Amino acid sequence: MSEKFLRLIGAKEALSIDKVKTEILSGLTVALALVPEAVAFAIVAGVVPLVGLYAAFIVGLITAIWGGRPGMISGATGALAVVMVSLVAVHGVEYLFATVVLMGIFQLLAGVFHLGKFIRMVPHPVMLGFVNGLAIVIFLAQLNQFKVNPSDGGSAWLEGSSLYMMLGLVWLTMVIMVVLPRFTKAVPAPLVAIVVVSLIVIFGGIDVSTVGDVASVAGGLPEFHIPMVPFEFSTLAIIVPYALILAAIGLIESLLTMNLVNDILKTRGGATKECLAQGASNLVTGFFGGMGGCAMIGQSMINVKSGGTTRISGIAAAIFLLIIILFASGLIEQIPLAALVGVMFMVVIGTFAWNSLKTIRTMRIADGIVLVLVTFVTVWQDLAIAVIVGVIVSALVFAWDAAKRMDATVTDESGSHIYKLHGPLFFGSIDSFTALFNVDDDHQDVVIDFMDSRVWDHSGIEAIEALAAKYHLAGKILHLKHLSVDCQNLLNKSARQMVEISKIEDPSYRVAADYKGHFPNGVDDDNGH
Repeated sequence: MSEKFLRLIGAKEALSIDKVKTEILSGLTVALALVPEAVAFAIVAGVVPLVGLYAAFIVGLITAIWGGRPGMISGATGALAVVMVSLVAVHGVEYLFATVVLMGIFQLLAGVFHLGKFIRMVPHPVMLGFVNGLAIVIFLAQLNQFKVNPSDGGSAWLEGSSLYMMLGLVWLTMVIMVVLPRFTKAVPAPLVAIVVVSLIVIFGGIDVSTVGDVASVAGGLPEFHIPMVPFEFSTLAIIVPYALILAAIGLIESLLTMNLVNDILKTRGGATKECLAQGASNLVTGFFGGMGGCAMIGQSMINVKSGGTTRISGIAAAIFLLIIILFASGLIEQIPLAALVGVMFMVVIGTFAWNSLKTIRTMRIADGIVLVLVTFVTVWQDLAIAVIVGVIVSALVFAWDAAKRMDATVTDESGSHIYKLHGPLFFGSIDSFTALFNVDDDHQDVVIDFMDSRVWDHSGIEAIEALAAKYHLAGKILHLKHLSVDCQNLLNKSARQMVEISKIEDPSYRVAADYKGHFPNGVDDDNGH
């Protein structure tokens, strides 16, 4: 096999027949595990199961071929489904298709502008709150299945024998999923649980709601379909907010999943390439009757642990899923909703970071607050807003902590009063910086050494200028030592007559420069500070 082909499929070395076999079987396992979740997530979103299955096929195939992480599986997910509920309920499924198209465009733009790299800015407490909130939202979405006529939104809770039967089948599904992996992992536990519960319902003549009671999943190949929505500004006003939220959630979940797979396979994925693939897949899905999707943590773990580490397994999974849609729809319609609820409850249990309940007691109070806040906002609003809020709060906490680290060591050498600064100088530490100096009582010759400090923003430059002006008015000489070149240039323009800038041993900071060295001449961020 050529080296180019191996890179194309994401393989490190030539593939043997056994490896190809492993990849294909891993894809089959993933396809079987995708069916129940795609159907369940479609029901959660309020659309027919076929919409979820088409999304799983199209998104899964495109991201498997062009995505930034070989071995990662994408499809319809609960994180997106819970956001789609209100859109479908109020405006209908055609607006959902239009929203998915626009979602794909936003994700393509995120790839073009290399926004995927900012996933590194998500702190760990925010990630914990993210997954905990997601688990709670998925759990709450399942409660509708415990109502009479769940396909119509439900008006009353199940009672008596109907409720007990529903609970019993849900419990049986969960037990099978817990016990079976202890004996064999040759087949997906969710699939076995659904098959067993379905057989019990069918041959036992048990009267419970099934997938077929909600809608038919029979269908052929996905057909091209332009969303039937008015092409006017009012339509954009409806779908743009949903598209932005779905795009953000999809990329966040995909990039977090990619980082997880990276850690397992010890190789790096391409964030930008993944953004582009996710965008292209959702753009296409919206025109072929799918509900959109993103990376799936559970299925990705199944694939990797089954030996699927190249693009072959992902492509095989999508193809097998299409085969199931074309030739096994009658079987899917007989699946009881209780079995799907049981699967989703196990997803909830597996998604929730239970160890966070223990570690929150040992965290800093601020980190614990961020974790709880993100979880709450996720349930109250949505995942994208929750992550944004968490990142902002974490940034403010960091800024507050950094502001408290500003101090100075003061010495006298050769008639000069030397302040050796420690800690960053930025908008949050200006007050602490200013409080270090008593201009009226200070020496005639003052030196400020920035060797152990760093000017982070323009507020820091303004603080230096203001202090220089005070020393200038007092008739005293102020020397600035070990400033970065960019800070020197800015001060030369505005404070040249008020300050003496020593250029001896002045460093060129490259703290924020990436590995390609994109910041020449000592400039190390977009603002030139």
